[in-house]
Amino acid sequence: MFYYRSKILWFFIQPLNLAIFLLLAGLLAALFGRRRLAASGSVLAFLILALSAWTSLGAMMLNPLEERFPKPPMPQKVDGIVVLGGGFEGAINLARGGYELNSGGDRMVETAILARRFPQAKVVVSGGNGELFLDGEGDADTAPRLLTALGVSADRLVLENKSRNTYENAVFSRRLVEPKPAETWLLVTSAFHMPRAKALFDKAGFPTVPWPVDYRTSGREGIGFYRDNPADALQATTMAIREWIGLFAYWLSGRIDQPFPAPGG
Repeated sequence: MFYYRSKILWFFIQPLNLAIFLLLAGLLAALFGRRRLAASGSVLAFLILALSAWTSLGAMMLNPLEERFPKPPMPQKVDGIVVLGGGFEGAINLARGGYELNSGGDRMVETAILARRFPQAKVVVSGGNGELFLDGEGDADTAPRLLTALGVSADRLVLENKSRNTYENAVFSRRLVEPKPAETWLLVTSAFHMPRAKALFDKAGFPTVPWPVDYRTSGREGIGFYRDNPADALQATTMAIREWIGLFAYWLSGRIDQPFPAPGG
């Protein structure tokens, strides 16, 4: 139920959808002569869109997440690499059979680089279709086509294609590989997603070395107006709100131990 509730709630509260619902509510209020209510809905919708698309709000919310787990020195020995899904265009790849990358594609590129650097390491790709309403191919089903094309042997791949969220990424991956205490496993995911991912893997009993990639901020963000194109700014705001809500929801549900996990925490 946690999965379905989180998906449905997020559908309604993500900035773009929330603004649309507020505009619709304002329109209905105007039709019924409720001018003050109509104006309130319209103003709130405008503020949500303006702050999300025209300001640096999203980048400022993402930056603390990205800075929480700095990339460590490269280990001397790596037994395995776990990469979390979210880097492929699932709907396009399902239809066309390719390996089109989205804005999180750095996860897969970095995994291929790491796999070439540590040729004995196993490579776990964790990610099914996590969309509630959209049909698409899970990243674990797409990844072999890309990784083998980039020179990673197919017999090194461990594919976990059932997970729908980060909690299931951690639990299902651990069941598949049963990591040993002396082994070193790298956890590859987007930097803004690393606090939640690392905490969930720790909670699942899967010790990993965080290896953040796919940075969305420069680390020099401040309050500003129109510092990015509106589409990217809106996307950054949406990702940041989703990640912060995810952290608090997982903490309140007991799936992680801290609302803002830190290294060694």
